[in-house]
Amino acid sequence: MLLAMFPSMPRRIFLRRSFGLLMAFQLSPLTTSRTWAQNDPEWTEPFPPFRIAGNLYYVGSKGLASYLVVTPEGNLLINSSLESSVPQIRASIEKLGFRFGDTKILLISHAHNDHDAGSATIKQLTGAKYMVMDADVPVVEDGGRSDFAYGRSASGRYKPTKVDRVLHDGDEVKLGGTVLVAHKTPGHTKGCTTWTLKVTDNGRSYDAVIVGSPNVNPGYRLGRNPSYPGIVADYEKTFRTLRSLHCDLFLGAHGSYFRLTEKYARWKNGDRTAFVDPQGYAGYVADREAAFQRELTKQKAR
Repeated sequence: MLLAMFPSMPRRIFLRRSFGLLMAFQLSPLTTSRTWAQNDPEWTEPFPPFRIAGNLYYVGSKGLASYLVVTPEGNLLINSSLESSVPQIRASIEKLGFRFGDTKILLISHAHNDHDAGSATIKQLTGAKYMVMDADVPVVEDGGRSDFAYGRSASGRYKPTKVDRVLHDGDEVKLGGTVLVAHKTPGHTKGCTTWTLKVTDNGRSYDAVIVGSPNVNPGYRLGRNPSYPGIVADYEKTFRTLRSLHCDLFLGAHGSYFRLTEKYARWKNGDRTAFVDPQGYAGYVADREAAFQRELTKQKAR
């Protein structure tokens, strides 16, 4: 989430060799004085809904990514976003020609209010079954109060929502012939989830990866008195997991993770493979792991 939260911060260009190519990435500072309560205006800025590939569609805002997976037996929605995002998500789904009421399963990337505060409303409106990674379930069901970082802040809270299925690392979510795999990538939250699925488009099969978040937010403690026991080991597990995934379609919980606006411009101009970016995925994971290691070293030195 961190890159999307602070778009106005100065950035520098990081060059890295990957797959024999020299690539440039924009880096954001790992820490800043901006607080959780100061939402990025791009979180609520509308964005055109579109088909990414096959039965996978983008229905989020410019800053908060939501995804619709369409099947013959109903649809899956990933990320309910803010409570105020629900009408926007609904409008995007309907603009694509689908029924909001056909949402059968609701998933999230992690239990922060910018990704799950709208869940209670979506469940009420659609009757969707809500499925959440085990370690995030308590936070979802108490409306953010038990969150290790933001539980004491009213700005991080939202309507508590009952979870219908508790997920575990590696669990599959199946609907209408589509299978999504839940990869537990903890640290950012205890149950942060990266989703993978296979998408077929024009006779080709692609591995889609929707990154939960590998970012260390301002105020997270990695050194002395850690934010929660095992947080460092959890982040290390996350990076091992992310490195192990095969990625064709690079997506994530925020549009900034995978350069949504830039790639959408290419998509709009006819490049239907604009989001096929395995090198960008590898570079992003390497960048975020390096940022984590820098922050860990800095905190241990205090």
